[in-house]
Amino acid sequence: MARIKYYYDTETCKYERIKTTTGDIILNTLGILSLTVAMAVGLLILYSSYFESPKELILRNEVKELEFYYENLQAEVEKLHKQLSNMEYRDDNIYRVVLGAEPIDKSIREAGVGGLDRYEDIRNKNIIHEDLIVKLTESVDNLRRKIYIESKSQDDVVELAESKEKLFAAIPAIQPVANKQLIALASGYGLRIHPIYKVKKLHTGIDFAAAIGTPIYATADGVIDKVHISFSGYGKMLEIDHGFGYRTRYAHMHGFAVRQGQKVKRGDLIGYVGDTGLSTAPHLHYEVFVNGIHANPVHYFFNDLNPAEYEKIIELASIENQSLGM
Repeated sequence: MARIKYYYDTETCKYERIKTTTGDIILNTLGILSLTVAMAVGLLILYSSYFESPKELILRNEVKELEFYYENLQAEVEKLHKQLSNMEYRDDNIYRVVLGAEPIDKSIREAGVGGLDRYEDIRNKNIIHEDLIVKLTESVDNLRRKIYIESKSQDDVVELAESKEKLFAAIPAIQPVANKQLIALASGYGLRIHPIYKVKKLHTGIDFAAAIGTPIYATADGVIDKVHISFSGYGKMLEIDHGFGYRTRYAHMHGFAVRQGQKVKRGDLIGYVGDTGLSTAPHLHYEVFVNGIHANPVHYFFNDLNPAEYEKIIELASIENQSLGM
């Protein structure tokens, strides 16, 4: 039951009842409500100043988690940069040196991308920690460019290696006849006594003394470029074009085991030792050409000889004796 309020009226000298109007009730109610709202807002502001809301707490944790992943990603990118640097070092200082190629210029490896700001769209979004995102993106782009350059370099190295492999296969690197005891070499390259004219003349190859029918082998990969038969001079003779400027000649043969245009590998049987043409005894006359110029064949016998044997055959080839043919 609501309390009834009175006031003392001095004119009538009586206590009169206070009558509350509807307007007074509304005003009182609004006043109390305003005070309540003001206090609530004040308490809310006070609370938010010292305590985080659940949403803010979630966002803060998300930011910390993103920063954690960013640091991990940045560490991985730096690790990849180091690994790529090691690959670049091996490429420039080992692979290319072995293959006889120039290293890639440092300015090419470190080249950036010019032009407008490539990360302007990121900056315009006003993302939290945009500097970190731009830095990571830039680092990844730099890594991508370096990987592309290194991948192209690796392609070049593979191509060079394949070319070198073909080059090594084209070098006349073995003796054309079996000569394990090194006794077959009868006459070396250089000034030798001609077997017919008995004067010193340039002997443009090496003579291997062997019985008629002894197998003759290709000293390197190549193509049979010439097969010729003559009753004088070199007699039965063939030549192999090995490519890369290398060419070999096999003369005074008894017979052929190959035909013109046929491809051969190092060590393939190509014919047999004979005594044809201008020859004084069964033997193989063997010549090596490099870019069309005669070379001393003995300098190329490194695949089937150890150092001691190679030194011995050099000594034998240097003896100025009589050649067995032209």
